[in-house]
Amino acid sequence: MTAKQQTRTLSNGTELPVFGLGVWQARDGRETEQAVHWALEAGYRLIDTAQDYRNEASVGKAIRESGVPRDEIFLTTKFRPDGKDARVEAEKSLERLGADYLDLYLVHWPQSGPTWAWPGMEAAVDAGLTKGIGISNFSAAELAELGKVARIQPVVNQVLFSPFDYRAGLVEACEAANVVVQAYSPLGTGRHLDGPVVTRIADATGHTPAQVLIRWALQKGLSVIPKSVHQNRIVENAGVFDFELDDAAMAELDALDTTGRTADAMSRSSKWWS
Repeated sequence: MTAKQQTRTLSNGTELPVFGLGVWQARDGRETEQAVHWALEAGYRLIDTAQDYRNEASVGKAIRESGVPRDEIFLTTKFRPDGKDARVEAEKSLERLGADYLDLYLVHWPQSGPTWAWPGMEAAVDAGLTKGIGISNFSAAELAELGKVARIQPVVNQVLFSPFDYRAGLVEACEAANVVVQAYSPLGTGRHLDGPVVTRIADATGHTPAQVLIRWALQKGLSVIPKSVHQNRIVENAGVFDFELDDAAMAELDALDTTGRTADAMSRSSKWWS
């Protein structure tokens, strides 16, 4: 089964692929264009970018030149919350992307509190700029605060998630609020690929460490967006739908958690906003 054939239904009725490409730290221009091209060629149908990544134009160019119909691609970008108006910034993102609409528009982080940007996000939906809106790097407490005032509820919370950052409490809170969790940096930006538990499970299953880490997150019910700009790794990362990790392997990976299965999205020391 290919990545594009597995989805989760969001609370707004749209289908979110459970696997896609993230382009954080991919350089604008040829590097991003190639990565998106290779991903779409390999069957990816979810592409995730952000205003803060400064590569939206390259993502849009690659999508237009791919030959894949726009309505077959789930396109996400994120509002940089030091901007003044989320709706206006959505229009600017669409101009850079050369697209008519977004499938998902996220508040990138909860700077200045979890609620202030939301009226502009809702206005982006009302204006037809995006089908759905959501959040990123929001804790369970911040999600609950937003939920009390939102006219349109968030459909996704995109967070740092891997066996080493197993935010089980946050996933539980999101699922209770009908919010799908999406995992970014599931490979720990490469740091987790040579861990002894991960490599042993990879050897035992005949798969790569990256595939094991992605498969673990998929079996937790998440959507997963690993980043790569290398064609062989983009193809490799997609090879996660022909096997399952058994209960023993899942438990071993669960035990790698360093967060105490937190309901927070970030540790205090790792927050980059005030």
